[in-house]
Amino acid sequence: MAALGWLTPRRRSATARSVLAGEASAEAARKSSQEIPQAAEREPDFPVLGDDRAAAFFDLDNTVMQGAALFHFGRGLYKRKFFETRDLARFAWQQAWFRLAGVEDPEHMQEARDSALSIVKGHRVAELETIGEEIYDEYMADRIWPGTRALAQAHLDAGQKVWLVTAAPVEIAQVIARRLGLTGALGTVAESVGGVYTGALVGEPLHGPAKAEAVRALAAAEGLDLNRCAAYSDSHNDIPMLSLVGHPYAINPDAKLRRHAREQDWRLRDYRTGRKAAKVGIPAAAGVGAVAGGTAAAIALSRRRR
Repeated sequence: MAALGWLTPRRRSATARSVLAGEASAEAARKSSQEIPQAAEREPDFPVLGDDRAAAFFDLDNTVMQGAALFHFGRGLYKRKFFETRDLARFAWQQAWFRLAGVEDPEHMQEARDSALSIVKGHRVAELETIGEEIYDEYMADRIWPGTRALAQAHLDAGQKVWLVTAAPVEIAQVIARRLGLTGALGTVAESVGGVYTGALVGEPLHGPAKAEAVRALAAAEGLDLNRCAAYSDSHNDIPMLSLVGHPYAINPDAKLRRHAREQDWRLRDYRTGRKAAKVGIPAAAGVGAVAGGTAAAIALSRRRR
């Protein structure tokens, strides 16, 4: 009995502690539930329904589409005998250098552009537009990231316009935008006269700072408030575009963009598997030539409409 009496206080003490823990937990839960509406007020739902002065701007490669649109388009052009294997070898070296070095060599870029433009020089714009539709079905339709597609749809459902903004040729960008039900596309523009490519670009590829300028110009023309707009990209090259808007998103980001996004407290989304994320930016050796050929061949497929 003495032993039993010795145990009783411990049991009572344990029960008291349990009651205290339960009361503390209930109080914490009550306070937390009261704070939730306040947090929601600090960060309203986005995109905002009916805000017609807001729009969304999406990069294409590795943001909306797995891989590069130019790569997939180049595959289709090569299949249709637009250029030869020896062109692939030259473009492969230029693209591999860029991928591994992580910077653009101006001489390489100029040579690649000149070579690509010579490939489509003399071809009719209508011919390339028709081919673009076919190539979308062959190589691109199954490579759209569902997560990014859902983000774009959220803006559309809110009544906002959604634009692709890409260094890919404007014709193929417009095909993709149309197939996805988006508003339209900004892309690299190549010159044509009488519906035939001349072999010259209008300005430069829509890349880096040029994207930001295109978005700024479109926003002015559309009467948009950039502070209410959103932009989405995977690449640090698009930091100028992302920095223009009030709602920047890093999607499947490369290392530099991920670091910058964290420093700036931008939102991040990654729809890749861990293995794919680790390898982003470095193509398999067997695919380098095809990627390069696609890049060089397709950049010429946008034009000035005269």
